[in-house]
Amino acid sequence: MSSPPLVVIRTFRSTAEAGVAKGVLDEAGIESMIRSDNAGGMYPALAGADLLVRQDDVETALEALEAIPPADF
Repeated sequence: MSSPPLVVIRTFRSTAEAGVAKGVLDEAGIESMIRSDNAGGMYPALAGADLLVRQDDVETALEALEAIPPADF
């Protein structure tokens, strides 16, 4: 039996921002992971960071992330 596919639910400007969102999902009991291509941390501004969850958890995860206030940058 295979696992449901992973889906990108949001892309953040940095892994730090994605980490905050991942923490919210962790608190809600939703497994997630961060994917970022930043040359192993050497170039953090190179690319954004994707937050992924199982396809079955997308709706619940998006509801949980609504609690995060938008960044004022």
